[in-house]
Amino acid sequence: MTIKKILIANRGEIANRIIQTCKRLGIGTVAVYSEADEQMPYVTAADEAYLIGPPPAFQSYLKVDEIIKVALEAKVDAIHPGYGFISENSAFVDRCEKEGIIFIGPSSEVIKMMGSKIEARKRMKELDVPVVPGSVNALETIEEVLQNANSIGYPVMLKASAGGGGIGMELVYSDTELEKAFTSTKSRSEKFFGDSSIFIEKYIENPRHIEMQIAIDHCGNAVHLFERECSVQRRHQKVIEESPSPSIQPQQLEELKQAALKGAVGIGYRNIGTMEFIFDEQGNFYFLEMNTRLQVEHPVTEEITGIDLVEWQIEIANQHRLPSLQQSIKRQGHAMECRIYAEDPIRFYPSPGTINQLVWPNNVRIDTGIVNGTTITPFYDPMIAKIITKGSTREETVRKMKKALLETEIQGIKTNIPLLLEVLDNDQFQQGHYSTNLIKSMRENAIKQ
Repeated sequence: MTIKKILIANRGEIANRIIQTCKRLGIGTVAVYSEADEQMPYVTAADEAYLIGPPPAFQSYLKVDEIIKVALEAKVDAIHPGYGFISENSAFVDRCEKEGIIFIGPSSEVIKMMGSKIEARKRMKELDVPVVPGSVNALETIEEVLQNANSIGYPVMLKASAGGGGIGMELVYSDTELEKAFTSTKSRSEKFFGDSSIFIEKYIENPRHIEMQIAIDHCGNAVHLFERECSVQRRHQKVIEESPSPSIQPQQLEELKQAALKGAVGIGYRNIGTMEFIFDEQGNFYFLEMNTRLQVEHPVTEEITGIDLVEWQIEIANQHRLPSLQQSIKRQGHAMECRIYAEDPIRFYPSPGTINQLVWPNNVRIDTGIVNGTTITPFYDPMIAKIITKGSTREETVRKMKKALLETEIQGIKTNIPLLLEVLDNDQFQQGHYSTNLIKSMRENAIKQ
């Protein structure tokens, strides 16, 4: 089957991004929007647009029945979920299949397996992909948690099996702290993810977060599209990504590629996807989780490979062969992405409001869902744009990024651009020797001074 019309079950920047590829390929597009997003650019950019409910996501973008209803009414062949919202909802994939609609992503079984961190860890261990030392099964009692913590040694992370984005994680250093954290973590797990299952992992000090982009079709072809360094984070969420990683060694990179492909092929994955790994200070790496969808930072990979990942997703969903195989995929230059958030650059609190002045830099890639006059509401993730630069070297790429950020003008709301500039000027970042604690240590040093 050849997909001719796609409903995009998302909003903002990523909806715009998917529409761009669909238009280039001659594929019709259908947007869905909440009452808060009626004036957003992606709504008018799509060929058709349908209102699906009030602003809160649970009354609009998370309403599976309403999205399926629109898909049937608009007579689409497929649904692209973007990232977030229902992109990793296995029940939604089942509904698509039941209604004869192609879901542009992997099977519901794989999404369900990788959506449970406990099941994902088990499966990766079976496939000989290294995982962070920790418990194998869900822990039900405080006695089990204490036993596991003392077995692997403090500090440990108590984690929600269905968690993500930093929610449902708690770092603990002692039995006393663990006893306090046990009940609260289970409660948050149930409240935010509908699943109270928790597990325990050894806490990796000063880790680096490096991920591998992979793509697998239905014809038995599997490729990697190189790594992305994602260690610049605030509140456990990425803000700057780059490729190549400035810290990984060639032998480690080869081992990482093989581990990522072994894990993804071993679970029967079909789509593009990302295997995320954590590196300790000794250079050991461990599987962290798999994202079974397009990622926010996918432009970094697109810039170094020249591949349109949305197009590849559509090709795989069409059950076509991958457009390129491993030997013809080459990396060229260095790419970097900075996420622009509508937030206070010091406290990281969201900063909703109306943008009354907007100037983007020239000659760099801007992925965004806003224009001058757009109102940033408090209902959704505050990321409003991504600036992507590319150069022949890392130094050139950083220099271009700094220039681009300085030329960006966004008035009416606060943004994290001052924080991003501060990171780019940081000695550790410039030398490529940074961990996920970089921003935290920058803040601590600022307080001391």
